[in-house]
Amino acid sequence: MKPIIIAILLFFVIFSLQAQSPQGKEITLSGKVQDKQGAVPLEYATITLINSRNPENVNGGITNTDGTFSIKTSAGVYDIKIEYISFQPVILKAQKLFKNTSLGTVNLEIDAATLEEVTVIAEKTTVEYKLDKQIYNIGKDLTVRGASVSDVLDNVPSVTVDVEGNVALRGNDDVRILINGKPSGLIGLSGTDALRQLPAESIERVEVITSPSARYDAEGSAGILNIILRRSKLQGLNGAVTANIGNFGTKGISGNVNYRTGDFNIFATGGYNIRGSEGNSFTSRIENDGSLLEEREFSRERGGLTANFGVEYYIDDNTSITASAVVRDSDNENESVNNITQTSGSDIFLSQRFAPETEVDLTTQFSLNFDKRWENDGNLSIEFQYENSEETEFTDIRNSSLNTSIPTELETNETIEDQTRFFAQVDFVQPLGDNARFEAGYRGNIRDLDTDFIVFDNSIDDDNQNGALLLNTDLTNSLIFKENIHALYTQYGSKINKFNFLLGLRMEYTDIEIDQQTVSDFNSRDFTNFFPTVNLNYELNEKETVSFGYNRRIRRPRGFFLNPFPSRSSATTFFQGNPNLNPSLSNGVDLGYLNKISKSLTLNGSIFFRRTEDTFQFVFLDTGTTTIVNGEEEAVLTRTPINLSRNDRIGVEATLTYSPTKKWRVNANINVFNSETVGEFDGIDFGASNFTWTARLNNKYTLPGRIDWQTRINYRGPSVNAQNENEGIFSADFAFSKDLFKEKASLALNIRDIFNSRVRRATVNFPFPGESEFQFRERSINLSFTYRFNQKKKRERSGRGFGGGEEDFEG
Repeated sequence: MKPIIIAILLFFVIFSLQAQSPQGKEITLSGKVQDKQGAVPLEYATITLINSRNPENVNGGITNTDGTFSIKTSAGVYDIKIEYISFQPVILKAQKLFKNTSLGTVNLEIDAATLEEVTVIAEKTTVEYKLDKQIYNIGKDLTVRGASVSDVLDNVPSVTVDVEGNVALRGNDDVRILINGKPSGLIGLSGTDALRQLPAESIERVEVITSPSARYDAEGSAGILNIILRRSKLQGLNGAVTANIGNFGTKGISGNVNYRTGDFNIFATGGYNIRGSEGNSFTSRIENDGSLLEEREFSRERGGLTANFGVEYYIDDNTSITASAVVRDSDNENESVNNITQTSGSDIFLSQRFAPETEVDLTTQFSLNFDKRWENDGNLSIEFQYENSEETEFTDIRNSSLNTSIPTELETNETIEDQTRFFAQVDFVQPLGDNARFEAGYRGNIRDLDTDFIVFDNSIDDDNQNGALLLNTDLTNSLIFKENIHALYTQYGSKINKFNFLLGLRMEYTDIEIDQQTVSDFNSRDFTNFFPTVNLNYELNEKETVSFGYNRRIRRPRGFFLNPFPSRSSATTFFQGNPNLNPSLSNGVDLGYLNKISKSLTLNGSIFFRRTEDTFQFVFLDTGTTTIVNGEEEAVLTRTPINLSRNDRIGVEATLTYSPTKKWRVNANINVFNSETVGEFDGIDFGASNFTWTARLNNKYTLPGRIDWQTRINYRGPSVNAQNENEGIFSADFAFSKDLFKEKASLALNIRDIFNSRVRRATVNFPFPGESEFQFRERSINLSFTYRFNQKKKRERSGRGFGGGEEDFEG
């Protein structure tokens, strides 16, 4: 007890002495640093304070991502020096700082003599923590060199990508994926496939937003993944190019280039890649009169061009116009062979389904942005975007009996999708004093999707004795899906001493039309929802911060979720949409804790809970119909989405970052959660309780000879639902990298799934007992070479290590 009393008395003595002396009073120096020519905020600019009476007394800090800084120091007279790499420093002599002082906006000019030393490939920290998001910089990640954005996401803590390419956040697959903060043609009609084609080199960082503020779309109960593309602000010409080659015919070239001169900034990212892969699956089921075993092998080759390019024009120091375009043109070829073994008593029947598929995708997108800034970070942003996406799939199916004389069944499927989307957004930000700001805005998203599914087959009946290919009117269909979403939002954020808060409210009006032209069935519905958001943050001390987030989210059914006409990947199983599917609404809370234990060790953890009403679930149902395979009747199953009454998800997550030396960096993440689903459909109880966990370990170490070695280990724990029991999945990736030509180039070798163990295995309990396996991509090896021009791979100032930025209210 005595030490505590002494410490309290000592505190009051020191406080009293400081209060009696203006020279000892603590004040705050704030301001903003930006590039004079383009009014671009300069992150990690250094501010140094040198006391005139005591030159050895040096204090200072660095700027945040928006160029702002706030430094606490003792009152006094200081020389202030403001610096940034390749810019001429600004020195303010004998500044009298006896009260809280703002320097306003400090403009730095490019230093032409040191322009060659500019760094854009930064060795800065991997993760930054903001009030409502976490930012993961991927520049240092060797395991994604020459890879795709899908591989990038699978390497981000809290995010998992399953064997089929579906993205999940904290185990929840209802994730909203944005490019530069908005929907994009780079995602396309088939989001997971598009992410596998977009080159990783075009990505600068990924923002993981588990508690989105009101500025963001309310879509996505799990949260938002915002992918930020590379765009340099540096003067002159600079960029990088990467060529890669791998097994299964993988090869390609991608890169980024930027040219800035005067009031213009021209930028482009993209590449042409051919990505090959091979996979396999296995299913078995036991029926009353026998069993069915189906083995499938498939190979894929995705090739195409992806490009994003644009021009920024700076009207003055605070006003700019940006025009950009996106093109994604790809040709894909898939081949799958299904070998089917049927048993009925002592009889065994063998058959084969051969289904080569070609797919052609073309997406074009154009956007125009106007941005106006004024004093104290006020901002008006207006953006318009138009997008058109076309996708055509053609499949030529041949079902052959291998040990009977049954005629070969022929079938051709063609799916044609045409989507247009118009997007408009207005954001207004008005500062209110030094530590508060008000925001308001509008977002409109108008989407039309036309889907035609055409089937020809040679079903042999009385009217088609010769087996000619005829139009199958039972399967052929046409669907027009329209979705209009209009949103208004407002939010207010402030910082009071060590306490930050951001409160918001978003209103979204949704209008949906479903026109099933084949059966002349038209449905429409509209609804209005309100989405409050709360984000709180309190700094316990310089190292520890606690946060709280609350948000309400929505999950709207996609067009193919609602299309009632079946599409088949097997003679005995097909997918069918549910036109009666309702949107699901959820409320979630998140309690976070951040501890910067030391310069080399940081712990970030959270406890989260989310309740979802009318939750979606995909289930297999017995249609009550049969199909003839090898002359035998087999039950036909349908996979369809349904609404269940409720899902409760509670979990805990922790991320540990440790850098014991400059050569060694470790990042570990674990996510443990329990998902409880309640509800029934057609008298069948689909409720289930699922406790599972995921773990990820990244280890990067610099070997002798300056060879970087990175290892990534993933484990996804066992899980259950009403129909399946899934085994755990373990996988590991290795990567090696070596800088060449005075760090102007790099050579990297990646081995993904080195043990070839990324396989989903499940025991099926309903509607028929059985087993299944699925491996989307077997072990892959990739060699990439990167060359940088007018860029160097030097270490940037790391500043406070993890960015702080708690006063960032951008949402």
